[in-house]
Amino acid sequence: MPFSRLRYFIPLAVVLACAVSRAGNWPQFRGPSGQGESAEKNLPLKWSATENVAWKVDVPGTGWSSPIVWGDRIFLTSTSDDGVSCHVLCFDRKAGKLQWNVEVFKQTPTKKEARNSYATPTPVTDGERVYSIFSGGGIAALSFDGKIIWSSQDIKFYGQQGYGSSPALYKDTLVVHVDLTSQGSDPNPGWLQPWDQSYVMALDKLTGKQRWKTMRGLSRVGHTMPRLVDVDGKTQLLSVAGDVVQGFDPDTGEKLWWADNQGETPVPTPVVGDGLAFTAPGFSKHPAIRAFRLGGHGDVTHSNLVWEYTKAVPTMASYAFHDHRLYTVNEGGILQCFEAATGKLLWKQRLEGTYSASPIVADGRIYFLADDGTTTVIEDGPEFKVLGTNPLNEKCQASIAVSNGQFFIRTQQHLFCVGSPAN
Repeated sequence: MPFSRLRYFIPLAVVLACAVSRAGNWPQFRGPSGQGESAEKNLPLKWSATENVAWKVDVPGTGWSSPIVWGDRIFLTSTSDDGVSCHVLCFDRKAGKLQWNVEVFKQTPTKKEARNSYATPTPVTDGERVYSIFSGGGIAALSFDGKIIWSSQDIKFYGQQGYGSSPALYKDTLVVHVDLTSQGSDPNPGWLQPWDQSYVMALDKLTGKQRWKTMRGLSRVGHTMPRLVDVDGKTQLLSVAGDVVQGFDPDTGEKLWWADNQGETPVPTPVVGDGLAFTAPGFSKHPAIRAFRLGGHGDVTHSNLVWEYTKAVPTMASYAFHDHRLYTVNEGGILQCFEAATGKLLWKQRLEGTYSASPIVADGRIYFLADDGTTTVIEDGPEFKVLGTNPLNEKCQASIAVSNGQFFIRTQQHLFCVGSPAN
């Protein structure tokens, strides 16, 4: 596709993001578009655990779901320390007061990786209800006043690392990834060996009843969020799991196209831009950041792969895309900036610390939150420039939420509101 056309290929999700983020809502993992991007201005640049903090409150239970924000409400999920009791929490954004804390069900905890939690998936809201999913595959829908509308534990999830995929909303459906591994005597199927038991499904958001379910085919476990993107004027569901990148019709579940993306347990949720989907492979003997052209039919492994880059490939943090540039940070803090359309490396730098949270793009800046609670702010541009370094001195793995000039940051024990209380 000529570059002149690429410039004007703006996914529908990004267009919607601008309208919604101006309204101050952050309704799902990585914000309105799922890109980690906000159109807000005059956001905080400097803060610490005691400076430029509007409030800080304790978060009951344990979990690594990221905060979401709608109006004056902030939602999180958590479980009891043993992972049995599953809760949805609602905080008042003005003072951080816990409005309600509802147990939605009890689950039987299964295996998880030490860095994972039993409440890692970030909830999603449509402004009337909040939808959450937990490590055992149980899903619940609650009203904004904390009443359980429906709950379902029909999905029996088991994975070697636990569950980490956040749900997404499309029209009147809730879309979820169910990327499993074997619970039998041989743990390798779905983990170290591809198998055919994983699937993508859509539930009626009002009732929790299944609308459609589509098997992936041969794949391995992954923890990415479903993405809704515009492809040739139509909305498609972009879905990544171990070994595969796939496109589905979100109305029917029909699998439209697929490409090989060798690796298991991809965590970074893909971002899109310039007509491309930028993916991570997870853990692989030959890892690579890959850019696939969106669309097509059937197997597009060779026809749609535009570029790949094999150094400092992220395994945890999602990417950031803005103004034809792609930013990545791996667990060890190696930060890279690419020309998105071609894969040309513009610059590479190392940040202090290790990184699990996904970066956000806002107000001409990129914010990178390290596991020790330090957020490094760099200038969004073709040259590397640090604008600020902001320590909280608490363990962090959840990603930042942006709303009405404030940041909401979940640490291991607290929820911080960074910015002016007047906002």
